[in-house]
Amino acid sequence: MSEKNTASSRTLAQRIGRSEVSVVIGAFIIAAIIGSVLILIANEDVRESFGYVFARPSDFFGASWAAIAGAYEAMFRGAIFDYNARTTALMWRPLFETLTVATPLIIAAYGMAVGFRAGMFNIGGTGQLLIGAAMAGYVGFTWTFLPPVVHLIVALAVGALAGAVWGGIAGFLKARFEANEVISTIMLNWIAVSLLGFLLTTKAFTAANSSQPISPNVAVNAQLPILISGYRLHAGIFIMLLAGVFMWWLLTRSSLGFKFRTVGENPRAAQVAGIKVGTTSFLVMVVAGALVGLAGSVHLLGTEHRLTSGIAGNVGFDAITVALLGRSGPIGILLAGLLFAALGVGGRFMESNQGVPIDLVSIVQALVVLFIAAPPLVRTLTGLSFLARDKKDDDTPAGSAAPATEESDASTATVGTVTPAAAGSHRASAPAADSADASKEA
Repeated sequence: MSEKNTASSRTLAQRIGRSEVSVVIGAFIIAAIIGSVLILIANEDVRESFGYVFARPSDFFGASWAAIAGAYEAMFRGAIFDYNARTTALMWRPLFETLTVATPLIIAAYGMAVGFRAGMFNIGGTGQLLIGAAMAGYVGFTWTFLPPVVHLIVALAVGALAGAVWGGIAGFLKARFEANEVISTIMLNWIAVSLLGFLLTTKAFTAANSSQPISPNVAVNAQLPILISGYRLHAGIFIMLLAGVFMWWLLTRSSLGFKFRTVGENPRAAQVAGIKVGTTSFLVMVVAGALVGLAGSVHLLGTEHRLTSGIAGNVGFDAITVALLGRSGPIGILLAGLLFAALGVGGRFMESNQGVPIDLVSIVQALVVLFIAAPPLVRTLTGLSFLARDKKDDDTPAGSAAPATEESDASTATVGTVTPAAAGSHRASAPAADSADASKEA
């Protein structure tokens, strides 16, 4: 019985050590530790007490604890719940602000994840978001003849369509001319930024009696309704949830999503199975651009209400990070988006309350991505590699080969598996292969 319990506990430890979730958690822990060190370096009291640390070590450790605890406490109060606020409404304001900031970020990350699952690295989130916001804003402040609900729906649809067209340009270049999507989407970002800057100098996009490059406010009929009075949280959060459901259905339940995943996993096998890789790549960028364009529409119609040259902020690039952090899955992206939004909102409060530079938050976010991109490093630093080791590996003498496991045999056996669509062509080519073998033997 004890041996059985030992085996089951070791199996659980191996699962934890090999889990991708453990890598993500480990990456955050390492990044938080490095962030804590940077907080200590930036704190004046810590630097001062470090000068006489051997004479009075309690001063140094006390100042260090106060600096780290105060910084993370301020981040919690600024992002989740401010228990020192005067009223209940102010106490819950940080949470609703985090949800507001997370809404367009998560929608854009869904679009990025569609491309990642299809093996395409879409860097054009900023451009697709800008074009989507620009077109949604134009409909919002010019098509005022539309009824209230229709006006909002049309503005959202036009923004998503504009993002789809902008993403489709990169997809067309990839499918027709085999242009690298990383380069093309980066260039399209710059084109979108310059195009929006130009549009804001034209009469059609510039507010009346304004010397600044700012568009008119979106009509009230085209604005996303506020859910709770006194907060900025709007109905775009429901669009975000629906976008997650759509992404899940598309990639796991639809034939189009199956083509996306097949092309992403093995383009050659997809081509042999009869899937048009070029057309699929084009559709991937169209769908991804539509979701990112929808994120821009939600951001404009729900929060900003008017176009400016900096309306995109860092949403386009942060969406890439969120999609990678969430492992391109709907639930993972939702949690990662909430976490990144909380870091951003809480970081601003931490800067004003504790004097810790908000750049520290950006450093922590970048470190998280860096560590997630190197899972073996995270497993080594956190000890997960020790948990993931098989007991047979420990018992096998050095220089001798361990016997192949059933799992490795099964994975090896499935390497040459073809899809049903390709089975017919494979069987048809079998007689020719047999005759070729016979001629070789002769």
